[in-house]
Amino acid sequence: MKIAFVGKGGSGKTTLSSLFVRHLAAARVPVLAIDADINQHLGPALGLDEDDAVALPALGAHLPDIKEYLRGANPRIASAATMIKTTPPGRGSRLLRLAEDNPVYAACARTVALDDGAEVRLMVTGPFSESDLGVACYHSKVGAVELCLNHLVDGRDEYLVVDMTAGSDSFASGMFTRFDMTFLVAEPTRKGVAVYRQYKEYARDFGVGLAVVGNKVQGEDDLAFLRAEVGDDLLAAFGHSDWVRAMEKGRPPRFELLEQVNREVLRTVHAHADRAYEARDWTRYTRQMAHFHEKNARSWGNERTGADLAGQIDPSFVLGEAALAAPAGTAAATA
Repeated sequence: MKIAFVGKGGSGKTTLSSLFVRHLAAARVPVLAIDADINQHLGPALGLDEDDAVALPALGAHLPDIKEYLRGANPRIASAATMIKTTPPGRGSRLLRLAEDNPVYAACARTVALDDGAEVRLMVTGPFSESDLGVACYHSKVGAVELCLNHLVDGRDEYLVVDMTAGSDSFASGMFTRFDMTFLVAEPTRKGVAVYRQYKEYARDFGVGLAVVGNKVQGEDDLAFLRAEVGDDLLAAFGHSDWVRAMEKGRPPRFELLEQVNREVLRTVHAHADRAYEARDWTRYTRQMAHFHEKNARSWGNERTGADLAGQIDPSFVLGEAALAAPAGTAAATA
């Protein structure tokens, strides 16, 4: 299952992402968490101290190696240098499994220990460095995440959770279509619901599963406001939490002590995500990859690489469960 948390800056999406990751890890299911926000706070929200969080390896720094690994023996990709963030897999590509060990995870993922023996794999895009300032776009770093999503074959009982960039920045590529479910974290304010309206409008034509989780909801008036503004898209509302306040001070109690009413919100989110998986359409998923790859190729990719990147699309290939039966290190084609 591929799950994204989005919302305006300061909405609490990182807090909700980290709580959902803890909820899943407590259930002892495989979880890979990715911090894809320009402000890298997911590690500390999962209990890492600042020094350990800063020391996490950055996906963006390993992008050439990630490309080379994923390219595999795909004859449509002449070199890793011609791969861009939207390059789709094809026959011969290497695919990622969420719970496996592979060179990408070895280089970029670190295991974070949580409560009572629970643990989660964590990857981060990495923050801007001094050398990036004025010359680089943050989307170039997030491109490593998109490539991994394009090459990931995941199942129902394993979870990828991505803390996305704030606002509508994720629409700068096709990454917003890579998820089974997108949870938009909204405060009960006009600015909070404005991001929801923008996201819903942009995603309307792409079959994106979207649900709103209210945050910082302090009473019936806040709840009524959200219901009036987002209607049936409001899934649940997270209220005041002494547990979260302690976590934000760097002193998180055991996760089992999270307030029962807020634990119920996480169970609701979990159940909703599981239902969304039933609607997964691998053919549409693959078709959307090709659509956005063609757009990016025409817009800037062909000029930057000096190649016709549309030729990287394998028309006979569909990403999906059948690929799991392929020999290790290759991707299967389906009719």
